[in-house]
Amino acid sequence: MNAPYRIVIGDDHEHARKAIRMIIESDPAFKIIGEATNGQDVIQLTEQTMPDLILMDINMPVLNGLQTTGIIKERFPAVKIAIVTVSDDASDLFEALKRGAQGYLLKNLNPEVWIEYLHTLVNNEALISREIAQRMMKEFNRSSIAQPNDLTQREQEILTFVAKGWSNKEIANHLTLSEHTVKNHLKNIMHKLHLKNRVQLTRYAYEQGWA
Repeated sequence: MNAPYRIVIGDDHEHARKAIRMIIESDPAFKIIGEATNGQDVIQLTEQTMPDLILMDINMPVLNGLQTTGIIKERFPAVKIAIVTVSDDASDLFEALKRGAQGYLLKNLNPEVWIEYLHTLVNNEALISREIAQRMMKEFNRSSIAQPNDLTQREQEILTFVAKGWSNKEIANHLTLSEHTVKNHLKNIMHKLHLKNRVQLTRYAYEQGWA
């Protein structure tokens, strides 16, 4: 078995940290290596332990989750960050992505959804959960959907699924393709749109109303 993914929790509410611990500890693929109650302590923990993933609330004292995300991503870009919050406000999600977060989870999601999502997140397959994607689609005007001429029909189709929060595996199964083929399509899409990674790609897809 591979070494478990090392996780730091940042949340100033004890009950929230306890709930997150219960979910994380249910899967041996993940291990909690530290907890913090404010953004400054999250930064110090990150420097000391270099976790694989940080699960962080938006509303924390000293430095909030968004401020902390920006600082950590600037200093430790390899560390993944998922914002964990009760808010499904689209503006919060976009601000988190702008600061460099790789993921966004609602605290009231089913624990099984959490675990499934965390696996796709650490494997660079999904940015946000499907539940959030479905809620966010209502924020966009379908009449503003962009159709870049340099994307093929297949690439447009795959971009739409990315915007819905689908993983590479789900896209491949739905389109009867291999995961390798899906990854190649994503690389081509990012190249054509001058984007560097899946985070920027998903953000672009939402901003353009591709869902």
